[in-house]
Amino acid sequence: MVFVTKPPTENFSYPRGSKVSKFFAGIPLIDLSKPDSKQLIVRACEEFGFFKIINHGVPMEFITRLESEAIKFFSLPLSEKEKAGPPNPLGYGNKYIGKNGDVGWVEYLLLTANTESNSQRFLSVFGQNPEEFCSALNDYISAVKKMTCEILELMAEGLKIQPRNVFSKLLMDEQSDSCFRLNHYPPCPELQDLSARNVIGFGAHTDPQIISVLRSNNTSGLQISLRDGNWIPVPPDHNSFFINVGDSLQVLTNGRFQSVRHRVLANGSKSRVSMIYFGGPPLSEKIAPLQSVMKGEEESMYKEFTWFEYKTSCYNTRLADNRLGNFERIAAS
Repeated sequence: MVFVTKPPTENFSYPRGSKVSKFFAGIPLIDLSKPDSKQLIVRACEEFGFFKIINHGVPMEFITRLESEAIKFFSLPLSEKEKAGPPNPLGYGNKYIGKNGDVGWVEYLLLTANTESNSQRFLSVFGQNPEEFCSALNDYISAVKKMTCEILELMAEGLKIQPRNVFSKLLMDEQSDSCFRLNHYPPCPELQDLSARNVIGFGAHTDPQIISVLRSNNTSGLQISLRDGNWIPVPPDHNSFFINVGDSLQVLTNGRFQSVRHRVLANGSKSRVSMIYFGGPPLSEKIAPLQSVMKGEEESMYKEFTWFEYKTSCYNTRLADNRLGNFERIAAS
């Protein structure tokens, strides 16, 4: 099996001064079939910006089929995979994340969630028959999008705001700028020689969209940061999904929900494959705190911006930057 070209380890960063909490009770677990799920979702978004869901309704057949297709793609020779690149920003990328110098022990495919426009990109990779890959992609994204909209509507109900689709309509819009990412983290053999030091697979960041839906195989590596700065490992579960609050949802809720800082560490012996659906609004959509979320005389913490403006700003930053910083309102002294 051919994996990402092995780069020199010194090109990669190592997390320094990372603290791991000894008092963390665990990732919030929410059963979407239970009547109290909307209250639990709101609490998880307020406290962590992150939670795990079960009874999600996405057929396991769709999950395993797309993972199988992803593994087939990442197993191709590098010269073949590069036919789906370079990422600009969509397409195949290897090691380099974005254009601003971020590097990780990762290779990836970044695609639009509009699956029809993806098929042309894969003609050169899969010959004249990209249908199997694109069919698996379409089934998975369609099912996950439906589930994501249900979660966003439960959030609105839990916040007691109307209409119920105030968040989900942004993803359902025909112009929705949602995207989809397949990540492959090959085993990192250098970890055997680093005296248990960690190599960054994907650097610490928040997601700029409204919401992110992650599913991975049973290999560890994902970590989230708590409010106190402690890093918490997220135990893998290939049957479930993990939900991230994105920067845009943080703004829409005027900071009541906070986007979660997260990262991935490389694994010394096992390959990790993750699939992430990023639910984004239309490019022209104005993002600002919803009046229905504001309480009493509460003021907006953020300047209004369009998704296009924020997305453009994000592409011009490093992963670790505070991307919302330029859009925060600074209280007069």
